[in-house]
This record gives sequence, structure tokens and C-alpha cells, in this order.
Amino acid sequence: MSYQCKCIFVVILDAIMEHEQHKIPLQEFTNVNKNKFLQEIYPMRKPVVLKGLDLGVCKSRWTVDYLSKTGGDQEVKIHVSEVPQMDFIKKNFMYRTLPFDQFVHRAAENKHKEYFISEDEKYYLRSLGEDPRKDVADIGRQFPRLAADIQIPQFFDEEQFFSSVFRISSPGLQLWTHYDVMDNLLIQVTSKKRVVLFSPRDAPYLYLAGDKSEVLDVDNPDLEKYPLFSQARRYECLLEAGDVLFIPALWFHNTVAEEFGVGVNVFWKHLPSGCYDKTDTYGNKDPTAASRASQILDRALKTLEELPEEYKDFYARKMVLRIQSKAYSSNFE
Repeated sequence: MSYQCKCIFVVILDAIMEHEQHKIPLQEFTNVNKNKFLQEIYPMRKPVVLKGLDLGVCKSRWTVDYLSKTGGDQEVKIHVSEVPQMDFIKKNFMYRTLPFDQFVHRAAENKHKEYFISEDEKYYLRSLGEDPRKDVADIGRQFPRLAADIQIPQFFDEEQFFSSVFRISSPGLQLWTHYDVMDNLLIQVTSKKRVVLFSPRDAPYLYLAGDKSEVLDVDNPDLEKYPLFSQARRYECLLEAGDVLFIPALWFHNTVAEEFGVGVNVFWKHLPSGCYDKTDTYGNKDPTAASRASQILDRALKTLEELPEEYKDFYARKMVLRIQSKAYSSNFE
């Protein structure tokens, strides 16, 4: 091998190693009960993988045929995309309605004989309440026969419960990076799902548009367009069937269904109920105090526009310093 080839090889290897070093594996805990979760795991405010929990018979029962027959022909609203990477900001998907039993069979296919866009299209179900503008998703109400198969870990008090979201994904489907404002458990019932997470502290590097990141491809990001993204610390796990991922509020997450997969997200209110937006049925609207602060900031920034450029720059920097000194927490990870 020539010297030049060796140099190129070393550069490529170094790049691969550097990329791998940025992947921080999540801690795993086995056979966790409520007491251990609340006393040892929950206070860390970090995502962890919980293994060996009793989830009921869903793990063995929820085959394509069983889901189809048990869920029946009730209509469900689904996302349909021509590409595996769904982008909620640019809306590169369409909403369509299908009977649940038909949807399940389509979602499990790699190639479709019947389709909306193309034979390679991808499907995603995020279950909704009866009236999505007023009602939260609750698998016990929308899919009661299937709900009887799953035993949701009771790591929170009953009055804290917010929603239980039934999710089904086509093989290879990737969902956009986003955060939720409530704590939740992602129960991976069947197949495997890769989850990439980022700390709330890394928000400055994620190019946010609301609660979502503009960086769609977290594996091969466009660093010319998003140069700061390389500074974000990447946490990662591969969920196996039966695993449960605890995702604390405000932690960003991006998921890829390695295969046709079924899961259930359970959200609960860990803050006093009055903190949350009463119109929020998805668990992703910012708390009311945060929304008010954002509106006040918008007005302040608009007021700064009245100043000449050098004054605007100076007083904006002073505002940032005040926010850093008054609002940032040195203890929060």
C-alpha cells in the first residue's frame, strides 16, 4: 500500500472513530419496580432502557394477523410518505385514512400492490383521540381489545396519567427529532427500534423550529448547513422487543424502525397540572409560563429593532447575559 493510500486510510479511520466516540450508550436496568424507578432512576433525569418488565401477553400476541383481526376495520388516520425520513417541518408526507386491518398489513409490507403514492411508500400511525382537538390518545378507549393485552408499568400515580399513544411504523421509517414537555415511557412491544437522543442542554446545536429540529438526517447531517450540530452529544440505544425507554421531558429523540414495529408511548404529568397548556392533546405544547416568556421576548426583540445596529447588538448581548445569570441552571443535565 502506498504512503498516500495509507494516509487516506488513516484519515477515514480517524473520522469513523471520532464519529463513534460521539455515540453515548444509555444505561440499562433490569427488573425495575416502581420504588427503584422513583428513588434511583427518575431523579437522574436522564433517559434509560428498562429490561425484563412484565408487559403482559402483547409481546407474543401482537403479530400482523392478530393485530389486524383484533383491531378490526375501524378507520385510522395515518401518515404516508414516499421516503423513509419523515420531516414534520417541511411536511414531506400526506395524511390518509384506512381501515385499521388494511393499514396493518400495508405497514408490514416492503412493497405494496395497493398504495397512495408509490409501491415503496412508508406508513406511520400515531393514534389520536376521538376528537384530536379535544381528546388525548388513550389505547384503552381507541383499541380496548388490544389494550387488554398490554400491562403498562405503573411508575406514576393514576391521576398523573395524560395519554397512551399506539404507534405502528413501516420498516425503515425514521421520525423527526423533537422533544415533548411531559415524561414518557416508550414501550417497544415488537421488533427493534433505534433511538437517538440529545440533552436539553444541546438545544443550541439542534437548529430548532418550535419543538422540532431542522436536522433531519442525524446520521449524515449536512454540516455546511448545520455546522453547530457536530457539537451535540449523541445518546443512542437499540430497543429490542419488550424493552422500555424512559424519556424525560425536554430530551430530544429521533427514532428509526429497524423492522415493522409496534409500540406504545405513555405520557404523564410530572409538573402540577396548572403548568400545562389546557388545549394540548399531544403533550408537546410548551408550558404556559414558557409560552408567556417567549411572547415577552418576542416583544423585547421587536423593541430593540428601534435602535441603531451597534446599540441593538450591545443591548441584545446584555439581555443574553442576564438570562444566563438568572435562568440557567448549573445542575441540569
